[in-house]
Amino acid sequence: MRFRLALPMLALLAGLGTTLAAPAVADPGPVTAEDMSAADACYTWGRTLSQGASGDDVRQLQIRVAGYPGYGGVLAIDGQFGAGTKAAVTRFQQAYGLGADGIAGPATFTKIYELQDNDCTPVNFSYDELNNCNSDWSGGNVSAATAKANALVSMWKLQAMRHAMGDKGIVVNGGFRSVACNNAVGGATGSRHLYGDAVDLGAGSQGFCGLAKQARNHGFSEILGPGYPGHNDHTHVAHRSGQFWSAPTCGI
Repeated sequence: MRFRLALPMLALLAGLGTTLAAPAVADPGPVTAEDMSAADACYTWGRTLSQGASGDDVRQLQIRVAGYPGYGGVLAIDGQFGAGTKAAVTRFQQAYGLGADGIAGPATFTKIYELQDNDCTPVNFSYDELNNCNSDWSGGNVSAATAKANALVSMWKLQAMRHAMGDKGIVVNGGFRSVACNNAVGGATGSRHLYGDAVDLGAGSQGFCGLAKQARNHGFSEILGPGYPGHNDHTHVAHRSGQFWSAPTCGI
């Protein structure tokens, strides 16, 4: 069971016969003891975060907003709350109708708590979906822990992409591969699947090109799709050093 913070109640205006809609409230207030008492089962932030902050709580926030770097961008998961993190938090807030000030406080954390399961995966994706190879994430080009951590970031990027596309389900065909699994399917020797940060997507209701085009906004530096050799039947998204997008049939 996931524990969530209760959303703050809007005050009624005294003496009026109707309740006026209140604008979205920005998030500058501190995280209070009351907020902390409703701890989330995955991770609970104990302070408001803004530009200049650093620490593991910033890194945890960056994972959740990794899908909001802007077109062609990639958010560094480095525990440093810089201008890029502020911009990503702002886009996350805008996406969910929150006051968009780039400051992560109770309202922002409440929305994140609503979006994650107890294992810290976003509610619409799971580790099982991103690993059809083995049960322990071993045998790739990085440690099992790193492969699994990379997959978590990819899932949060997909969650952002899913929301941007009308919250329609995204079909995941596979993700992490060990060297043995990669060889068995004829994967490239340098495949990002070996690092746990690649995901192959089915067409779903969005279509391969729709997915490839949308992925450009959500932190995927590698996007391969229709028109690229071996990718006419899926859209591939991943993280890599440097940008490589190729889906010629889709105009990418």
